[in-house]
Amino acid sequence: MKQDIHIPVTSMKVPVLEKQILIVEDENVFAKAVQKQLARSGYKSQIAGNLKTAVEMFQKSSPDMILLDMRLPDGSGLDFLSDIRNKYNSNAAVLVMSAYGELEDAVSAMKLGASDYLKKPVDLNELIVNVEKVLDKSELTRKLTYSTKREQHAAEGVDFLGECQAVIAIREQVKQIGRLTQTSDSIPPTVLILGETGTGKDVVAKLLHANSSRKDKPYVHVDCASLPKDLIEAELFGHEKGAFTNAHVARTGLIEAAEDGILFLDEIGELPPGLQSKLLSVLERRILRRVGTTQERPVAAWFIAATNRNINELINRGEFRSDLYYRINVLSIELPPLRERNNDSMILAQYFATQTVKRYGLKNVTFSKTAEQAIRNYSWPGNVREMKHLIERAVLLTGGGELAVDSLSLSSRPSAAVSEINEKLDDLTLSSAELMLIKQALERTGRNVSKAARELGVTRMALRYRMKKYDL
Repeated sequence: MKQDIHIPVTSMKVPVLEKQILIVEDENVFAKAVQKQLARSGYKSQIAGNLKTAVEMFQKSSPDMILLDMRLPDGSGLDFLSDIRNKYNSNAAVLVMSAYGELEDAVSAMKLGASDYLKKPVDLNELIVNVEKVLDKSELTRKLTYSTKREQHAAEGVDFLGECQAVIAIREQVKQIGRLTQTSDSIPPTVLILGETGTGKDVVAKLLHANSSRKDKPYVHVDCASLPKDLIEAELFGHEKGAFTNAHVARTGLIEAAEDGILFLDEIGELPPGLQSKLLSVLERRILRRVGTTQERPVAAWFIAATNRNINELINRGEFRSDLYYRINVLSIELPPLRERNNDSMILAQYFATQTVKRYGLKNVTFSKTAEQAIRNYSWPGNVREMKHLIERAVLLTGGGELAVDSLSLSSRPSAAVSEINEKLDDLTLSSAELMLIKQALERTGRNVSKAARELGVTRMALRYRMKKYDL
């Protein structure tokens, strides 16, 4: 559960830790002034008065950012910028400066990968603002690049396992949608993935990414249920500096961060009603406005949404906009619960056991006949997610080998809850039954209100109201 963290206010701005800046500038007085101003803002820097020294320092220190003059005693800053990108294959942020300010220099520098361009004489306070902006953008790009590579690596082994007809049909549906994205340059239609908690909605979203023409683009997973209520708008749409308390710098939102890749809105049924209209506007107009500005920014992301809630019931209760539902439900994929997937339970159990064996270097795992029978007969209320955790725990506790039915702890799990309820039925009132169910859900989820609400099939607001009612 997220907790509020109170940070004492200080007069000095703390920049990104240990960022190294290389100042390539032949005017020594100006270079020293820049270095002093950077030091005041908490940045470390070095000065190179010519290209030869700049190359030596660059190779030795690998700076995070370069302040680059265009005209140097022994050559052009454009040559150094070209070497940074092509010869040294570096993604270091570059802020170009020139006393001449020719448009040709600016265009050439931007084409070579410069982050921004300033004309001399440069105001030092303005310079610091631009340094912070460029470093923030560079850090975001680095994280998105890493995230994209990580998702691509993870997606290589991702598959929606199973041999029942429903699962085979889902895999074919994913491929069809993937082919649709590859035959058109337009933004693909929104996909809504439906299914109980733990059925693998996030796996299907990753499969859609892997099978689409956007597989090399960012994949941003947003859990709408876990976003902090007071910051959810800024997290999704971004904000400008000063838009609200503690908004010390402008931030890119998660929608913008997805760029022309995929934005996966997990548990969209938990999105507060106040933001549903704003999301609908983004989907309809393909533009967004950060919090604290009227400037409009284009949105090119492909939206995929998922929910374990019954959207029609939410609409009837006035908790979800019907027009947003129609907009996100252009294409839909419905995932069956594990209890309805025939013999897929043993296919998945063996897969999770094998993965655990490989990860921890244990003995190969087999299942006793009674264990197999118990797995097939169990109702799996937590679906595939529950199975994965249960099988992994059983393999780790036994160290591999044959898994007996006792190591799975399946037979007692459903009956224990039923017995507990039956023992109290004679004394239960409606209020006491509600209180007992809420307490159990909070205990199972470690008092995670969002997860407990999903288990109970109510909204977080409704659960918080009942928690206050029962002084929980």
